[in-house]
Amino acid sequence: MRYLLMLCGNVDDETRDTDITEPCLAWGEEMTRRGMRVNGMGLHAPESATTVRVRGGKALLTDGPFAETKEQVGGITILECESREQAVEAAKSHPWAAIGTIEVREMR
Repeated sequence: MRYLLMLCGNVDDETRDTDITEPCLAWGEEMTRRGMRVNGMGLHAPESATTVRVRGGKALLTDGPFAETKEQVGGITILECESREQAVEAAKSHPWAAIGTIEVREMR
């Protein structure tokens, strides 16, 4: 089963400037070595987003993220796991979990 890990963080949090690039890359390499990591990447800041809605056949474009919230998705990882428990264990070992949150969802 494939699982999506959404790496989330508070945009106002002081840990936003914490550079955990190297530990995250090492985690990704380990998950790849174990045959679990399918793909993953970081995202640009929420301010760079464009939100698209189509209502009544007309597109409404809005600069910025969909929701006005302090917590935003900053990266994603796709894992191939034997169970939800295995995906959760992998998420618990991700360096991001120490400074942000990781939402784990099974993919269809």
